Amino acid sequence: MTRDLAALGGELTAMAAADHEMAVSGAAHSDDPAEQLAWRRLTARHGDRLGEIMDEVGRPTADLVGEDAARAAWLVAQHADRQLDVQRRALRLLEQAVEADAAGAREPAFLRGCTLVNEGREQVYGTQVAGVGDDGSPIPWPCAEPDRVDELRAGVGIEPFAEYVARFQ
Repeated sequence: MTRDLAALGGELTAMAAADHEMAVSGAAHSDDPAEQLAWRRLTARHGDRLGEIMDEVGRPTADLVGEDAARAAWLVAQHADRQLDVQRRALRLLEQAVEADAAGAREPAFLRGCTLVNEGREQVYGTQVAGVGDDGSPIPWPCAEPDRVDELRAGVGIEPFAEYVARFQ
């Protein structure tokens, strides 16, 4: 089983590396239909595999697959935008881990944002950006409590919104 888990960890980190490479290339937000399709196919394939992995082992924790692979699983769930079932399941598992003091609240906060936006609802923590304003500054998807975003972010260990979006400018 140890070797299987090591292989699983390697698979997850390879998925995240491919995801990152394509995201950095701009395919995720490209105007080119071929690049958009390539991004969608990659994230769908990865989302499908993450669903299978959750069937096999539940949440791929750092104890099971290693820290990098556990973070990779979270990233794959983040980008499974057209697979709400995968996002919801990964979020549920992460939230259960937070309740059991087996995980921090930061990663589930980001995944919650993805899930809420993909459900057409207002997000909580301002983690999802809808676009860029005329001045080049990122614009968040609508938030349920916009006046409390930084307070809510601090509660889960996320930097203030202005610091977060400064990285994208």
